[in-house]
Amino acid sequence: MKKSTDSKPDLTLRECQDIIDDWIKTVGVRYFSELTNLAQLVEEVGELARIMSRTYGDQSFKKSDQGASLSDELADVLFVLICIANQTGVDLTEALQGNLEKKTRRDAERHRNNPKLGPPGSK
Repeated sequence: MKKSTDSKPDLTLRECQDIIDDWIKTVGVRYFSELTNLAQLVEEVGELARIMSRTYGDQSFKKSDQGASLSDELADVLFVLICIANQTGVDLTEALQGNLEKKTRRDAERHRNNPKLGPPGSK
C-alpha cells in the first residue's frame, strides 16, 4: 500500500469496499435497499452539483450553503456508490479495470482527433 502525501496509507478500491461493508454491518446496521441507495446517490450527486455550480459556475453561495465541502460531497458520492457495488456483488477494481480497457480500445484515437479538445483558444 502506498503512502499518500499526508502520511495516511492509500486505500485500494477493494479495501474501501471491505471497510464500508464492515462499517455498514457494525454502525449502519444493514444496507438500505438498492433502490433507496440509488435515490441516496442521486441526492448526493445533487449536493455535489450545488457546490460545483457555486464554486466553478455562475451561481453564488447562499447562507444555507455555508460549510459545504467539495471533498466531503465527493466522499459521500463515493460512499453510496461503494454501498451499491457491495450489495449488488460488483468488484469495483475489476469493473474499473475492464471499463478503462473498453474506453482505451474504443477511444484510442477519438479524443486526439477531436478539434474541440485541442489547446484552449485553438477552436
